[in-house]
Amino acid sequence: MREMIKVNYTKGNQVTEFFLTGITNHLKLQGILFALFFLDYMTIVLWNLGLIILTSVDSHLQTPMYFFLRHLAYVDLGYSTVIGPKMLVSFVVKKNSISYKECALQLVFFGIFINSEVFILSAMAYDRYVAICKPLLYTVIISDKVCYILVAVTYIYSIIGSSLVTIKIFQLSFCYSNVIQHFYCESLPLMSIACSDTSEIELIIMTIAAFNLVSSLVVILVSYMLILFTILRMNSSQGRHKAFSTCGSHLTVVIVFFGTLVFMYLQPHSSHSFNTDKMASVFYTLVIPMLNPLIYSLRNNEVKGALKRVCKKLM
Repeated sequence: MREMIKVNYTKGNQVTEFFLTGITNHLKLQGILFALFFLDYMTIVLWNLGLIILTSVDSHLQTPMYFFLRHLAYVDLGYSTVIGPKMLVSFVVKKNSISYKECALQLVFFGIFINSEVFILSAMAYDRYVAICKPLLYTVIISDKVCYILVAVTYIYSIIGSSLVTIKIFQLSFCYSNVIQHFYCESLPLMSIACSDTSEIELIIMTIAAFNLVSSLVVILVSYMLILFTILRMNSSQGRHKAFSTCGSHLTVVIVFFGTLVFMYLQPHSSHSFNTDKMASVFYTLVIPMLNPLIYSLRNNEVKGALKRVCKKLM
């Protein structure tokens, strides 16, 4: 078991560093978990970087679908990198600490990437709706300009929202403890050790989370309802199978990803269990970014073909 750490303060009575409890305190599990999550993180890096490079260099993948998929790989790689290396270090050090500024940076960048993923997934659903329901107008509706605008608005909004939450949290006073019951700097564990009134920031987080989830889910649900109606009217069984296959991959990720976020952020602050939240966090920070490239691309014949073409050019 790691030793308990006393709170350190500066002259302004402010915490200078935080201590993360990590995933587990059982020493026998540290080595096993380090190996497991190291392989997981390396897989995330290789698969997502590979997908980014492949969709950038292959001319057959220069379509809106793969444009959004490339940005999904960017944000998956982003938030797993914000969390993964620091978590791996926690398995091999005795004092699992993070400075006040590093904690703030981790929180703000994690928020940017996780919020971006929410809206990129909804943009991908809209893209599939247009491709299946309005194929003749696809290049007009989902033009390059529209793609860039959707992604730019997503990133700008995510930066503003995450920055607001981070600034508000780090305006709080942390006088009860500097031990964060988590393996990274996350808003709810941080608020639990604050001695200031957290009602305002809780309301802000709940409002932003509700807006993000509801608005993106409305786009996804409406898109897939219209897709379903269109598929049911198709005469070709081959066309129906292809459409269902494309939508099935996206829906799988949407259900898993959004279900985890709803569990994490749309329950009352008083009912949170930090141990349960840790497991949910491991899933969406280190498992989903590993699965997304597999679900979206390795089962895709176009991506397989692009990979073969790139390999032939390199040989």
